[in-house]
Amino acid sequence: MKTRMSYEKGTIRIDGGVHIPFATYDSRSKCYRAKASRYRDVVEYLEKAGIEFEDNVLNPIPCPFFEAELELRDYQQQAVERWMLDRRGCIVLPTGSGKTYVALEVIKELSVPTLVVVPTLDLLDQWVEKLSVFGEWIGEFSGRKKELKPITVATYDSAYINAELLGDKFVLLVFDEVHHLPSQSYIHIAEMCAAPYRLGLTATFERDDGKHELLPELVGGKIFELKPSDLAGKHLASYVVKRIYVPLTEKERRIYEAKAKVFREYVRRKGIVLRSVEDFHRVIMATGYDARAYDALRAWDEARKIAFNSRNKIRKLKELLERHRGDKIIIFTRHNELVYTISRAFLIPAITHRTSKDERKIILDGFRKGKFKAIVSSQVLDEGIDVPDASVGIIMSGSGSVREFIQRLGRILRPSKGKEKAILYELISRETGEVHTARRRSNASKRSP
Repeated sequence: MKTRMSYEKGTIRIDGGVHIPFATYDSRSKCYRAKASRYRDVVEYLEKAGIEFEDNVLNPIPCPFFEAELELRDYQQQAVERWMLDRRGCIVLPTGSGKTYVALEVIKELSVPTLVVVPTLDLLDQWVEKLSVFGEWIGEFSGRKKELKPITVATYDSAYINAELLGDKFVLLVFDEVHHLPSQSYIHIAEMCAAPYRLGLTATFERDDGKHELLPELVGGKIFELKPSDLAGKHLASYVVKRIYVPLTEKERRIYEAKAKVFREYVRRKGIVLRSVEDFHRVIMATGYDARAYDALRAWDEARKIAFNSRNKIRKLKELLERHRGDKIIIFTRHNELVYTISRAFLIPAITHRTSKDERKIILDGFRKGKFKAIVSSQVLDEGIDVPDASVGIIMSGSGSVREFIQRLGRILRPSKGKEKAILYELISRETGEVHTARRRSNASKRSP
């Protein structure tokens, strides 16, 4: 019986009785099955084994030859050439360094049906605009619109919901912000798509939960990486990071110590050593059945807010704003409460998740044109929004995430006329958990290869 391969419900169906190492036997259908993502592996195995087979897996969208004049920087061309060796893998480049142009060149060179997957509608719109260099062949697949064209841009949510429908239609998958992919849901996009060629793009490959270790199987491993320091001074602005340690007021200190003590004593009694995110999650999980865990977690949150929102930080911010009066400044915070406090105190436009798309556009356009010299935002500017260049960043509060730090740094690294050196300030409340968080963030970013 001749071996036949077909796409069926997000899997590769293999008829003909041939055993393949990474396929399992489906007794109900009396055939072997493999994840659709193993399509390329199945083909390579059959070819190397000398087994003749009929391949009906892909049903790709008819595709033209894509033409466009693209000028790549030297490192972008190097990234493309490295990826083309195996046509799989993740490319890690800083925010503002033009990762999208690497993908455009890959799409142009291959000229095959391509699915680009992005985390937000803002990024989807940006990709559609940049892909327009290829003409009218661009489609959107999201909650707003369902188009299948030779180059289709989808959100992670829509691609996940419709993974079975999309699974046999494309030859190339491009995952923007690929660190989102290994989540419990989104992983199925990669597993249920048969596309043999896969490109991942991100500024930060590693995840705090370690699930980036799944990416080599889903997309390919990290094959090319440059850090901000590698491009500073030539393709990105030179920069310096300045950490300023700010004391709490006496009243803030007393309350902080009392709250922090509640949390410390709880984890000590439970024998929990906080060395990782998973250790902290043990405390969170315990709140479901232990009232003391709930009290400890609430005390920890209140202590953290005191460190984030200290009065002396606001005073130091005022000094920095006066020092950089002629510069374009982005102020980053962890929570919306501090965003609005700063906005009211200094009459600075605020952007949070509550800000409408139209209002956000007005603010960013005003910032771009110099109407506003400063903007303040919570985490919504960390990823997925095209932010105008700035020369000064001020982090009022943040997490220990390297990704968050690199994304915030990237917001001030775009070179612009008259910019000699970008400055990123970190305001850290002295003798609080923020000191450890900042040290952990700094050490991890230095270790990142």
